[in-house]
Amino acid sequence: MWNADGGTATEQAYKNVPFYLTDAGYGVFVDHPGRVSFEVGSEAVSRVQFSAETQQLTYYVIYGPTPKDVVRKYTALTGRPALPPAWSFGLWLSTSFTTSYDEATVSSFIDGMRERELPLSVFHFDCFWMREFNWCDFEWDPRVFPDPEGMLARLKERGLHISVWINPYIAQRSPLFAEGRALGHLLKRPDGGVWQWDLWQPGMALVDFTSEAARDWYAAKLEALLAQGVDCFKTDFGERVPLDVAYADGGDPERMHNYYTYLYNRTVFDVLRKHRGEAEAVVFARSATAGSQQFPVHWGGDCEATYESMAESLRGGLSLGLSGFGYWSHDIGGFEGTPTPALFKRWLAFGLLSSHSRLHGSSSYRVPWLFDEESVDVLRLFTRLKLRLMPYLYEAARAAHATGVPMMRAMVLEFPDDPGCAHLERQYMLGPDLLVAPVFSDDGDVAYYVPGGTWTHFLTGRTVTGPRWVRERHGFSSVPLLVRPGAVIPVGAVEDRPDYPYADGVTLHAYGPARGARVTVVVDGVTFTVVREGDTLRASSSDPAAPWGLAAGGRSARAAAGTGFLSLELEPGPGSEPGPGSEPGPGPEPDPARGPDRERGRAW
Repeated sequence: MWNADGGTATEQAYKNVPFYLTDAGYGVFVDHPGRVSFEVGSEAVSRVQFSAETQQLTYYVIYGPTPKDVVRKYTALTGRPALPPAWSFGLWLSTSFTTSYDEATVSSFIDGMRERELPLSVFHFDCFWMREFNWCDFEWDPRVFPDPEGMLARLKERGLHISVWINPYIAQRSPLFAEGRALGHLLKRPDGGVWQWDLWQPGMALVDFTSEAARDWYAAKLEALLAQGVDCFKTDFGERVPLDVAYADGGDPERMHNYYTYLYNRTVFDVLRKHRGEAEAVVFARSATAGSQQFPVHWGGDCEATYESMAESLRGGLSLGLSGFGYWSHDIGGFEGTPTPALFKRWLAFGLLSSHSRLHGSSSYRVPWLFDEESVDVLRLFTRLKLRLMPYLYEAARAAHATGVPMMRAMVLEFPDDPGCAHLERQYMLGPDLLVAPVFSDDGDVAYYVPGGTWTHFLTGRTVTGPRWVRERHGFSSVPLLVRPGAVIPVGAVEDRPDYPYADGVTLHAYGPARGARVTVVVDGVTFTVVREGDTLRASSSDPAAPWGLAAGGRSARAAAGTGFLSLELEPGPGSEPGPGSEPGPGPEPDPARGPDRERGRAW
């Protein structure tokens, strides 16, 4: 367990969390911030051994008995994820890393997205918003951004939030180097000199976040950016932390190596909490350790533009979720290299069915029209799909904040008693009721496992009965997205932004409810209850201040504002199994102004 900057394709990891789950009803957390070595089945195949170079070692055996129970208790111990703002769940677009860009480039991207009706929530400026070799000085490069305040104001007028890239390093050429050295805010060598090296930036130093004064100094630089109109920060790096140093608080360098990123990201997150409020604080972090889940969001790091890297991003992300991290993201299309149009379109579906979705690359842009026109259509489809799913997704986000159970869940977390789910790493549950199986091939062939019961393809309404493996072929505008048997999915009425009144115009889509079933769904503080009585589906709203609807089995009913109850007659079926006309994916919403559809249901 040793944080390192090794990309996503090596045995090194940006995020090292000394915690593991077992299939025996417990998890183990090794409470040591330094290097911890794990031997898993090496000396004896039935044993896990862990060790650290220290005189004493504290560890916790955390009883479940279920994996969810273990994760809940582990995050109660190490900290629960904050709840990211709703706007952060929309689409992020980046300048990419080493590409050439100025305000005209940025504006052309944003104009292109709007012209193609591609909803965009966040625009991110990567490293070269600052002058090269000055990272970090937190000053806009005047050669390409001569009027940053004016530019940010213009972007805000378009309804966008702004993210900028930062790291905890100070290059010698940065004016902040001399300032930080004079004030004693930079990490020192044991002889009292500033620790420096030339990897990444010439003469680079690190901020000493164990010093409260250094934290306040660093925070003040970020506060100036917030005053300009920046909304959040991509907190890059924080892994390459040296050992031949002396910390201001006298801390052990070996114990500080992994813990450094915790202090770094906490400092940035606290600035956002202070100036934007608890409900608006969000970062886009790379490095992490135990407890870092309190400062979301985290992304996978430098993956390659290959299907293999797409799969390893999912595998690593599911492991991160099992370590208490409620939300995570990845670079759609891969970071290193340029994806083929086919790979880009496959990754779009996966990226928009993740908790957070960002278009970002290294040496090439990620606007979809540079790949092909079909990429534009695919991005539009899945972005709109995600935005309409926000009533469901944001409640899953609230659950991650309240309980520590992640939004993107390894199958074993939801189905611990199904042996078929124990080793699945190429599919996941998005919240409690949606199964996602990304497609990792140009031709669209995909195999995935369906647990017991009759599941429904959200996009088509076709049903699949498990437990069994399924093989399918999907076009670029499709992906296996299945609804759990008996679930009720709230679908919003808005598809052009992630932050909207979710209960206003929401439709409750019920999938194969068994006779006598009772399902409660919370949407933006409003509690909806759906009950099946024989072949009648009844629904009630705790606060019917806005129009809402109910849909099942290809039928629907709508209620005007002030109507607290709806009923829907289902096609007669054999009980818990959905009939042949099972619920199709949400199509165009009926006009709320028409009131309830009395041909299919009743409202009162």
